[in-house]
Amino acid sequence: MNKYTLSENYLTEITDPIAIETKHLNVFYGKKQATFDANLKFPKHKITALIGASGSGKSTFLRSLNRLNDEIATVTGEIKYQDIDINRKNINVYEVRRQIGMVFQHPNPFAKSIYENIAFALRQNGMTDNLDQRVEKSLKDAALWDEVKDKLTTSALSLSGGQQQRLCIARAIAVQPDILLMDEPTSALDPISSRKIETTMQELKKNYTIIIVTHNMQQAARASDLTAFFHLGHVIEYNRTKKLFTTPKMPATEDYISGHFG
Repeated sequence: MNKYTLSENYLTEITDPIAIETKHLNVFYGKKQATFDANLKFPKHKITALIGASGSGKSTFLRSLNRLNDEIATVTGEIKYQDIDINRKNINVYEVRRQIGMVFQHPNPFAKSIYENIAFALRQNGMTDNLDQRVEKSLKDAALWDEVKDKLTTSALSLSGGQQQRLCIARAIAVQPDILLMDEPTSALDPISSRKIETTMQELKKNYTIIIVTHNMQQAARASDLTAFFHLGHVIEYNRTKKLFTTPKMPATEDYISGHFG
C-alpha cells in the first residue's frame, strides 16, 4: 500500500523562458495509467533531471515529449512547444523529432563509419551543404572530435561505449534541435565515461535545453539545474536541484533522496 499522499505535490514556479511544457499530461498503456496529470515547465538552456524509482513514469513521460510513445500508448493532455500543442493528431511527428532529439540508454550507433553516422542523419534531414564542416562541428560539440578525427572512416562500432554514446549525442545535435532528451544516457557506462558525458552536457546547455532521466542521484545533483521527482506516475516535487536535494518539501522526496524510500 502506498504510504504517501499522491494528491499533494510541490512544483516551484518557473520564471525563466520556457522551452517546452506539459499540461495535464496522462499516458495510458491500454487500461493501465503510467503518468497522471503531469504539469511541468522546462526552462531554456537548463538541464532538468527526472528522478524516481523504476516504474515511476519518468521515462514514459520523457518519451512523450517527442511523440515516441505514439505507437504503444495513449497520451492525453497538452505538450506546448513554441506555443503549439505538439500532442495534436495533425502534427508532423518527424519535424517534432528533429526539433526535439533523443539519446537513449544504450549507445546505438549505426553500423557505418564514424563520419557516416553523422552525415546520414544530416542527409535524412536535407542538410547536405557543408557536410564536412557540419560533421566536424557536431563531433566537437559532443567532445569527441579530438579522439576520432584521424579515424573518421572506421566503423563506429569500434569505439568504446562512452565514445559511442558521445557519437550518438553528436548525431542527435547535428540536425540542430532545440531540445535534447536523454534517457539514462550513462547507465551502461563506466564512471569516467559518465563524467565525460556530464561535462559535455554542461557545454551543450549553452545551445540546447536538456532533459535527462537518471537513476543516479549523484549525477542529478552534479549535472542538473532543476530536478523533478516522480513516484507511481505522479510528479511529487519539482524544484531547483540544490533546493530539492537539501531542503525537499515533500516527505516522499526526502525519503527517496535519503535512501529510506519504500
